[in-house]
Amino acid sequence: MRAFACGTCGQLVFFQNTACLNCGSELGFKWPERELLTNPEGLHHCANHELASCNWLVENEGDLCFACRLTRTRPRDGDGPGLAAFAEAENAKRWLVFELGELGLPLPSHRSEPGGLAFDFLSSEHAHVVTGHADGVITLDLAESDDARRTARREQLGEPYRTVLGHLRHEVGHFYFPRLVRGDDLERARELFGDERTDYEQALERHYESGPPADWQERYVSAYATMHPSEDWAETFAHYLHIRDAMQTAAAYRVRVLGPENAPPPHLLAELSCGPSTEERSFEQLLGSWLPLTYALNALTRSMGRNDLYPFVLSPPVIEKLGFVHEVVGKANGRVS
Repeated sequence: MRAFACGTCGQLVFFQNTACLNCGSELGFKWPERELLTNPEGLHHCANHELASCNWLVENEGDLCFACRLTRTRPRDGDGPGLAAFAEAENAKRWLVFELGELGLPLPSHRSEPGGLAFDFLSSEHAHVVTGHADGVITLDLAESDDARRTARREQLGEPYRTVLGHLRHEVGHFYFPRLVRGDDLERARELFGDERTDYEQALERHYESGPPADWQERYVSAYATMHPSEDWAETFAHYLHIRDAMQTAAAYRVRVLGPENAPPPHLLAELSCGPSTEERSFEQLLGSWLPLTYALNALTRSMGRNDLYPFVLSPPVIEKLGFVHEVVGKANGRVS
């Protein structure tokens, strides 16, 4: 995420803010420029401003913004708990849409083309809901917005990044697979992740009966990625989005990591640097900045008596898969030929 500042007083403000906490100036986010504007003139807040705490701007009063128009189904009026969870899910979705825009990925809407991106935000309090993706539609069980239930499920399944945003990043990975992986890239994907045409129901049954293989960390980014090749892709894609977003945030706040004073030899200092970068870099360069940052973040959270913020070890096969995602994303946004 970028760092934003109030255009009136210069105070640091955040992506979700509707007003500057220092001077009170009104704030609103404008798509597709992806800028947080101060005291915007001639624009209006999205129709979901109150319902979903949306701070995005529209040209015509009463319209939904681009992100909110992607939502196809929401809880009914009068469903207080459902609407509260819906607001949290919409906040995560706006964050996701911003990052996809920053990466230059196409965002076709279900309103403009068959199979375009759509979101159904449903509550399992009223009916059975399965979080997943099918034909462009991402369905999220709003129960995932409940911290206690999500934490219990995260511990049960061993998923350290089980968050609403994490779910959306995973499911949008399914959406992008047929759009990003074609031709020779499809054969390469099958070499790395396996054949996505493998029977899914059989793989699902096997996974929940036997669990992941004991050595899964040697080849997969998560235990769930072992279930089926398409889940391996989606988990890897989501992890790539985690990395890119955190790296953009680090760069925006001018975070620089050189490592402990007595750790690296002088000739390695440049490699142990996580600094601002506005140009597209190879995945090897990105990883060279990412890993030192994670070491520092984990050291900081341990010093606060907490578990590691980044509890992952990226094996060589996982790094190769992440590099493949980086490559196809680069081809889609025109930064890699």
